[in-house]
Amino acid sequence: MKANDIQELKRQALDEAAAAPTADALEAVRVKYLGRKGLLPDIMTGLKDMDPAERPLAGRYANELKQELGDTLAVRREAIEAAGRAAHRAPFDGTLPGNWRACGSRHPVSQVIEEAVRIFHGLGFTVADGPDLETEWHNFDALNTPADHPSRDVQDTFWLNDKTLLRTQTSPVQIRVMEGRRPPVRIIAPGRCYRRDTTDATHSANFHQIEGLYVDRQVSMADLKGDITHFAREMMGADVKVRFRPHFFPFTEPSVEYDFSCHMCKGAGCRVCKQSGWIEISGAGMVNPRVFANVGYEPEAFTGYAFGMGVERIAMIKFGIEDIRLLYENDVRFLEQFS
Repeated sequence: MKANDIQELKRQALDEAAAAPTADALEAVRVKYLGRKGLLPDIMTGLKDMDPAERPLAGRYANELKQELGDTLAVRREAIEAAGRAAHRAPFDGTLPGNWRACGSRHPVSQVIEEAVRIFHGLGFTVADGPDLETEWHNFDALNTPADHPSRDVQDTFWLNDKTLLRTQTSPVQIRVMEGRRPPVRIIAPGRCYRRDTTDATHSANFHQIEGLYVDRQVSMADLKGDITHFAREMMGADVKVRFRPHFFPFTEPSVEYDFSCHMCKGAGCRVCKQSGWIEISGAGMVNPRVFANVGYEPEAFTGYAFGMGVERIAMIKFGIEDIRLLYENDVRFLEQFS
């Protein structure tokens, strides 16, 4: 076979591929020319017996045959499949009435975040945001977290390398804001957080927090208690009670944990609050002077408070949800209850 014969064979193969009416016919063309026992493998085998002067041109024509036929087969295959889909598609009847779909509902987590933003906006807070991928400095060091603190362990934190991690809290947003702004500062930071928790009815490796920060001259614990109490009554109802218990956090001093009275039993004791009448919400306290020093604030001139709360915990309390996993299963039957 000569080089010109390969060119003629290519034209014939391309015509047969373009005219194939069905997928089976198209496959037969592929096997005829490109199959293991097809014409092209025979041509490639016979190149060694050709005239050395004609062999390079014949090799080039053979490669063009393989490439162009492969492209033509792919285009024709897509056209045949598209025609098959169109043939099975039901004809459109423009006289039929439309199918009206119900509006979706906001996710319970989104509802709590939006309500919290509204409440704190009324107290003068603005929303701040920061990256999910954080540095060790912003997530731990600047917040006065000791180097040997258990929260730094790989069992608790998703580390990407020695200095980078998925944030375990939204407190790093507070550090970033203070590094770039002088007091007064009054912000809340809602967002996703990540910890190596085993997923169960009350824990998730991916959850949401809302952290707050107020820094100015002469900010006191009384300001903190008043704002948290106002938030609780706005979010949970006017009859909710709030209590504060001494605690320890490295980034606040003094530190407290705060609880809301159980909305199910009104403080009488039930299964939800484990007969205590109270539901633990989260922690708070006066910003540790060392944190102020880390961000360049004068601890002698400014005071401030910080607080945090889990959004899923608030949603579970507010809506009576017993299992946190329900919030992430995307079951429309469950989500429709919050429309």
